[in-house]
Amino acid sequence: MTTSALRTPAPAPAPAPAPADGTPGQGGTTAGPAVPPSAARHSVVEDVLGILTGTFAASLGLFLLKSSEAVTGGTAGLALLLSYTVPLPFGVIFTAVNLPFFGLAIWKKGWNFALRTGAAIALVSVMASLHPWAFGSLELDPAYGVAAGNLLAGVGLLILFRHKSSLGGFNILALLLQDKLKWRAGYVQMVLDVAIVLAALALVSPLMVLLSAAGATLLNLILALNHRPGRYLGK
Repeated sequence: MTTSALRTPAPAPAPAPAPADGTPGQGGTTAGPAVPPSAARHSVVEDVLGILTGTFAASLGLFLLKSSEAVTGGTAGLALLLSYTVPLPFGVIFTAVNLPFFGLAIWKKGWNFALRTGAAIALVSVMASLHPWAFGSLELDPAYGVAAGNLLAGVGLLILFRHKSSLGGFNILALLLQDKLKWRAGYVQMVLDVAIVLAALALVSPLMVLLSAAGATLLNLILALNHRPGRYLGK
């Protein structure tokens, strides 16, 4: 037997490693870590339509709450409470209540957010004056009015948040705390709203306060479940 017959066969060459960008290599198909897609910006038309839609839904919800003689949280709830005692249109009161928070919006969120929020507040104030003219005087079951009003207001706020806007007041505080401390805006708003609803005991019946508290909880659950940090990539 010759020496060459006893030689061990040479090992096969190792497969080439996969490139760092995750594309298949010469000998393997292992992919690298997935890269999240870049956030797509809203166009100007999308922002305008979004803010119009959000303010219409929110203003209609507030109209149903006022027609039910209910309250809700935030500056909208404070404006509703004042509208039951002050002989001024709701839209005027709503604008006045939110004025102190406009400077906070400029300072913490910038002119872009502040101007969008100012436009949203103005639109809600105007639309809130149009709904009574269009619908007339409504007699609603309190439970239905509170549920429908808070659902519409919550959806309206959610749309406004998606388009870098809000309805001022506690919404700005809630969004600031979400940006800085990663606290969910809906839960922050819920805590602040409880204080407003409890203050309503001085003006409305305890039953209506209970319904209003349940409605405010519903509104903020809509925000908490649908407006989580990092989930929505649109700008």
